Amino acid sequence: MKLTIQYIEQELAGLYPPTEIEGFKRIIFESVCGWDFTEQILKKQDIISPNHAEKIGSIVLRLKNNEPIQYIIGKTEFYGLKLNVTPSVLIPRPETEELVEWVVQTKLPVNCRILDIGTGSGCIALAIKSQLKNAKVSGLDISVEALEIARKNAAENGLEVNFSPADMLNLNLDGEKYDVIVSNPPYIRESEKAQMHSNVLNHEPEIALFVTNEDPLIFYRAVAVFAKKSLCKNGKLFFEINENLSMEMVDLLSKSGFHHIEVRKDINGKNRMISCINNI
Repeated sequence: MKLTIQYIEQELAGLYPPTEIEGFKRIIFESVCGWDFTEQILKKQDIISPNHAEKIGSIVLRLKNNEPIQYIIGKTEFYGLKLNVTPSVLIPRPETEELVEWVVQTKLPVNCRILDIGTGSGCIALAIKSQLKNAKVSGLDISVEALEIARKNAAENGLEVNFSPADMLNLNLDGEKYDVIVSNPPYIRESEKAQMHSNVLNHEPEIALFVTNEDPLIFYRAVAVFAKKSLCKNGKLFFEINENLSMEMVDLLSKSGFHHIEVRKDINGKNRMISCINNI
C-alpha cells in the first residue's frame, strides 16, 4: 500500500493541493479496496493486488484529466447520506448542506409538506427527509436522468420521497399546498464562468449551473411566483443564491410579497442562502 500511496501522491503533485490529494487517497482506497479510514491506517504494510492497482491507476489517470472524483467513483457523501452521482446531476456542495441545516432547524409542523424544486440528485429532499421523518417530502426536476438518480438514491437510503418531472419555469401542481419550498436553481452568470475551475466547466451539467447575464434571476422569479400561491399561510421559502446577487434577491422577494426576508452567510462568509415567509 505504501508504494501505491507514493504513486498517487507523485502523479497528482502540482495538480491538486496536498490536502485535496489526502482526501483523494482516502476515497480511492475506500472505493477500490473497501477499506474505511481506520483500516487504511492498519493496512499500510499490505500489498495491493494487481486488480486493485489497475483500478487505482485508472482513477488517477482520470483525476489528471480534471474529472471530479465523485463522478469517477460514482458516489458522494452529503449530510450523512451516501448518494449516487453522474454527470447528469450536480455534485452536492458543503454550502448546500448549510441550507439543509437551516431548513431542518426551522420550527415546522410535525407532518409538514416540503417541496424541493430542481432536485437534481435529490440531495436536499433526501437530507431533509432523513432528519424530518414525519414530513411529506417531494422533489421536482426537468431532467429525466436526474430523476432516475434521485429515485435510486431514495431507494438505497431507505427514504420515502416522491420525485416527479416538472419545468421550473412552468410550474403547476394543481393547488397543492406546502409548508416549505426549497430550491437551489441555476444561478451562475455566463460572465462568471472565467472564475470557475475546469473540472466543473468540463464535467458538470450546464443546465443546472448557468443563467444569462441579462436575466440571472429568471428561475428565482418563477419559483417565487409559484411559491406565493403554493405555500400555506406563514409557509417558508428557502433558496441557495449567488453570493453577488443577494441584494437583488431581497428586492425580488420583497416585491413578490414575501416578508421576514433573511440572508445568511455560508461557512466561507459569503451571502449564500435566503429565506422568507408567505404570511397571507
